Amino acid sequence: MKRKILLLNVIVLFNLLFISCSDDDKTSDLKKQFGIFKIMDDEVTVIMNGEINSKSLNNFNHLLKNYPKINQINIIECGGSSDDEVNLELSLKVHKQNIRTHINDNGMVASGGTDFFLAGVKRTIGNNIRIGVHSWAGEESGGKKISATDFPKGHKNHLPYIRYYTNVGFTQEQAETFYYFTINAASAESMHWMTKEEIKKYHILKE
Repeated sequence: MKRKILLLNVIVLFNLLFISCSDDDKTSDLKKQFGIFKIMDDEVTVIMNGEINSKSLNNFNHLLKNYPKINQINIIECGGSSDDEVNLELSLKVHKQNIRTHINDNGMVASGGTDFFLAGVKRTIGNNIRIGVHSWAGEESGGKKISATDFPKGHKNHLPYIRYYTNVGFTQEQAETFYYFTINAASAESMHWMTKEEIKKYHILKE
């Protein structure tokens, strides 16, 4: 009988230790996850997965505060942004922090996700990746729907994006050429997946 009680006590103790360890692992994972960003064990590499939203800049700032030595962001998938202003602010911050960006094997970036990828001071890709671009769209104060191609070249509505590309290292000519390519490549409701030739032509990668 004593042996049976002792065995039960050992089992209970083991279960308590297992639960405690599991809770510690969950707590540890929570401390490493900042919205769509997750810090790896080396504390310098970040995995990014998901759409950029209004909270992404704050999440990234918290990540950077806790792990100031970050030097690379590996992207699994980023299909765009639900907040273009936050996306450009976030992307510029990534560039100013001298962080590299990389698209993992079978990864994808599109729309605002492509703009984010371009923030990297070095930009590399794995195998079987996709990079998507298209026009932007919005509404005027009166509620009229507009798209980028409604405005002529040089219009002030084009400037924020062109300025962003120059701020992350493109020449003025490269920035304008790439930007006007993107808005004419596909409508806001569609997506153009860049070919290998286009990726090279528009200086998407930077070794």
